[in-house]
Amino acid sequence: MRLLTLLIIRLMAAVLLCLSVAIACLVWDAHRSIEGDVTATATRVNQRLQALYWQHMVWHNGISRGSLVPLPDWDTVETQSIISPGVCVTFALPGGDPRKLCSQVEALGPPAPAWFARLYLATLGVYPPVVRPLSIHNESAGPIVTAADQEAALRRAWKEISTVVDIAIMLAGGIAILAAAMIGHALLPARSIIGALQEIEEGHLGQRLGKFKSTEFNHIANAVNRLAATLKQTNQERMALTARLFQVQEEERRSLARDLHDEFGQALAATRALATVIEASAPDRPNIARDARAIAATQERLMGTLRTTLIRLRSQSIEELGLEASLRQLITDFNAQSKTGTIFRLQMTGRLAGLQKRVAVDLYRIVQECLTNASKHGRPTEVRVRLDHHGFGEPHVTLSVEDDGGGDSRHLSTTAGHGILGIRERLAGLGGSLQIADAPKGILISARVPLDSEGTAT
Repeated sequence: MRLLTLLIIRLMAAVLLCLSVAIACLVWDAHRSIEGDVTATATRVNQRLQALYWQHMVWHNGISRGSLVPLPDWDTVETQSIISPGVCVTFALPGGDPRKLCSQVEALGPPAPAWFARLYLATLGVYPPVVRPLSIHNESAGPIVTAADQEAALRRAWKEISTVVDIAIMLAGGIAILAAAMIGHALLPARSIIGALQEIEEGHLGQRLGKFKSTEFNHIANAVNRLAATLKQTNQERMALTARLFQVQEEERRSLARDLHDEFGQALAATRALATVIEASAPDRPNIARDARAIAATQERLMGTLRTTLIRLRSQSIEELGLEASLRQLITDFNAQSKTGTIFRLQMTGRLAGLQKRVAVDLYRIVQECLTNASKHGRPTEVRVRLDHHGFGEPHVTLSVEDDGGGDSRHLSTTAGHGILGIRERLAGLGGSLQIADAPKGILISARVPLDSEGTAT
């Protein structure tokens, strides 16, 4: 999951949690407010009814019928005006029937939804009534019962909560949108950092990150820049070491080729001459003559093997003849030595003669290894080698070796054998790249070596 998405989800969770706490506080506050109104109404009504009670006691049900002084009455507009909205008062004067007086319900707002009513009553329960005696001196005067009307209380609670919750939801939504935008803007440097790391992974070590407004991202950018600089220096040192190792390897190849040519070549030549002398000096000894001819035949095979080995070891021909002539000779030798009838073809374009000696030798060795792999690990009928020098724009050399001997490029890319490791090391030393892909009927190996204006690998 992306960091921005994760942070937004956590932000929304925090907003919802705060909103839930706020709603719970609003519900509790509305509940306490209604309870307070019930208590306050009970106090006011009690005071008024006590006054009416003493009037009733003084007049004792009035003087007579038709008297100018009426009986005191408690359910009047004046009494109703002191009852808080959503509250009901139940009371009966001595000798009268109990009567219930409630404030107007419709003015408190629309009815509460059924789900809210069930949740509200299940959580907070019904409001307990407030019961107070009309007179502490006369128990027969009866109690005054003040209670919240359940429907009115639900209407009032729903009106207060819904109004505030609507505002809170809009504020929470606005805060969430603004916070998400700010978080997204604050995380923009992360894209640049990820892009720089991907460039480093692909080998582009010249990538550098600039300054960011955030101190934390600046620390990360500095670490990435230091990593790129260290990797670049390490790669340069590794490439120099690889080049030196291949140079030493070429020197060892030349030394070994000289020893084989001077020692084994002369010994084999002497053996052939001796076999010829033995055969000529024993005309009457057919057994000896036959053995001498066998020795000569063995010497011929050994000389052929030695020539092949010297061809693989020597690179002097590149210095003497150049890369183009050496590659043509290499293709000719492979065609001559092919035992399966494989045809090797070569195509070259561009100014290959101007390549630096080290680049020419490495390209020669890479072609040699590719041809050897194609011959050993497949049964191709044709192997095509193409070498192109591009001198315009960004100078570089491209090499492709394609065969029709089947095979799996993915296996060849991951295997540690088949000379691929050596090819990769040579190309790494030249600053080049290698690609292995499936050809229509076999394997296609492609290499690219960047050059400077003087034909030197960059």
